[in-house]
Amino acid sequence: MTTINLPQEGSCRCGRVRLRISKAPMLTMACHCTGCQKMSASAFSLSAAIPTEGFEVIEGEPVIGGLHGASKHYFCEYCMTWMFTRPEGVDFFVNVRTTMLATPEAFAPYVETFTSEKLPWATTPAEHSYPTYPEMDVYERLMKGYAATIA
Repeated sequence: MTTINLPQEGSCRCGRVRLRISKAPMLTMACHCTGCQKMSASAFSLSAAIPTEGFEVIEGEPVIGGLHGASKHYFCEYCMTWMFTRPEGVDFFVNVRTTMLATPEAFAPYVETFTSEKLPWATTPAEHSYPTYPEMDVYERLMKGYAATIA
């Protein structure tokens, strides 16, 4: 069982944009899609779906970056750190990059997505893997399973 201490603050690399989470994640993920690889300059991106009412920017003004599409990717304007995403058509959670948080080690990915695009040597400790996104009817089970792993 993993303990997640809340509230928890985090920041971009330069510290000009700060955020706070006050609710436990609904799910933690690693995304292997090529878009996340390019935006994170890594093999995958790490995120936690934080209930919207448990997320706030407490300092600075993030700007929209990435593809500037329907899903909004927020960055620090100065250091260009990708901090969080507000997915298109979803208002009940914010996808926070867990490496922004004070204790990123507490947010190991429970699910990994887009394994169909993953680099062959990239591995995560995720308990569930999907070639793209899981079907919508699977998310409730995944969230319940994840909730049982945190304290």
